[in-house]
Amino acid sequence: MKKAIFLDRDGVINEKAPEGDYVTRWQDLHVLPGVAEAIAEMKRAGFEVIVITNQRCVAKGLLTIAELEELHRQMSDYLLQAGARIDAIYYCPHESEPVCRCRKPAPGMLMDAAGERGIELRTSWMIGDSCIDVEAGKNAGCKTVRIWTASGDERLCDSAASSPADVVASSLRDAVAKILARENVAGSSGTAGAARSSVSGTH
Repeated sequence: MKKAIFLDRDGVINEKAPEGDYVTRWQDLHVLPGVAEAIAEMKRAGFEVIVITNQRCVAKGLLTIAELEELHRQMSDYLLQAGARIDAIYYCPHESEPVCRCRKPAPGMLMDAAGERGIELRTSWMIGDSCIDVEAGKNAGCKTVRIWTASGDERLCDSAASSPADVVASSLRDAVAKILARENVAGSSGTAGAARSSVSGTH
């Protein structure tokens, strides 16, 4: 079976929108420094790279499913041109209430990805910048990385002390370096369910 690194989107791949706002246009999605290099390194190490993201902006009517998938296509194409391939994107378009099976910290998106793509969750990692990402990874049986930044999202973190990440990092590149060190992998030199977008640069 394959192993994967699951990535939260906002705050890990791109800058978070201000509190209460959402990234709804490609012009507003600003990829963070070092992200393309980090994703390329994951791929060289043999991991599938899968984005796992809550997108309640759809439920709020701020953009449609088609618009969200177009935004993800543009993001994926941009990263691919920089040498970084994302294998798939899973998103939860639902509101926080009523509770669904896919909205993090529920593990539904990770479980769906594992079933559809032949991924072994216990050898995989979830990287996020909030404790709900860590909880989702743990709920799915993955190892976890918490990215801490000066502007990190501390909401919904009451359970952080009881559910710590396996690794703490300052950025995605730092997270990948620490994962590869723990895995003893040398870096290369060179609806009711979750929705999914398989992505490539050919769209």
